[in-house]
Amino acid sequence: MKIRRATEADEAVLRELWEECEREVLSPPPSPEPQTWEVEWVSVRANVADGAVYLAEDDEGVAGVVEASAPVRGRAHVVLVYVRPRARRQGVAKALLAECVRDSKEKGASLVSLDVLTTNTVGRAVWQQLGFMEVQLAMATPLDVLERRLAAQSSGTSRSSTHVQSDDSVSIERALAQFVPRLDSAEVRSTPNGWIRIADPLLDTDREAQGRLAKDISERIGGVVVALALEVEAVVRFRLYENGRMVDEYLSVPTFYGELPKGDVLALEANPTLVARLTGADREQVRRNVRTAISPADLPPAAELYEQVAALMGLEA
Repeated sequence: MKIRRATEADEAVLRELWEECEREVLSPPPSPEPQTWEVEWVSVRANVADGAVYLAEDDEGVAGVVEASAPVRGRAHVVLVYVRPRARRQGVAKALLAECVRDSKEKGASLVSLDVLTTNTVGRAVWQQLGFMEVQLAMATPLDVLERRLAAQSSGTSRSSTHVQSDDSVSIERALAQFVPRLDSAEVRSTPNGWIRIADPLLDTDREAQGRLAKDISERIGGVVVALALEVEAVVRFRLYENGRMVDEYLSVPTFYGELPKGDVLALEANPTLVARLTGADREQVRRNVRTAISPADLPPAAELYEQVAALMGLEA
């Protein structure tokens, strides 16, 4: 295997390697205006002149490439490392990198950086083995998604209510006074279905305050409490407490406020068995109707879903 410096005369093969890499390693989310070689060549040509661009050649021709920018304030940035499938697992990438490191060091670099996709678990592991550490996280979202969520969260209103499985309103009012005396305007009333409903303007837009209230009351009475909320007119949430411990949480669009690990998304699905046991709801109706989705548009209108969830549990929303 031969490693040599690339020149402008190598434009054709550099383009081939770049295009192969682009096809193999697509960057999510896809750009609405994909990069063209004509634009890419401007920076590649600059790196050929002042940075470190090297090619690996075997008996069949060019097998791989490494491209790094010229050092800026002591930092060189690796733009591209690509080895064709036929030459992989033969140390080609490391040989290319070694030459790149030598060249960059001679030009004054003392630090090297690179970008890697979060989905590229194999690549990330390799770079970590070579000493690279995560120092920055780049995030992206389609513009229309951001626009919709900004509009929803700025213009939508929220409302919530807390429901205690009890008919002892006197004890609930005492608990409110002892644990949360700040709720001077709280409305506490019994409902026909055996629940006591608590509502207060302070809780309508404060998810964490409502959760603390539900937990406190559940712990105080040693029973079941449901914190139900319609958030920014877009999503429905409930949290189910038993003896002071949250045993289930549901959010109609788990990723509405941002991307989550798969496990967290699954954890925000309703547990029909628990809901049925603790509220008396029909398990199959909960399973069919209290669903999650990737967008509010894939579910009934949030206000309608809010009323539906409340009705299934026997609550007055």
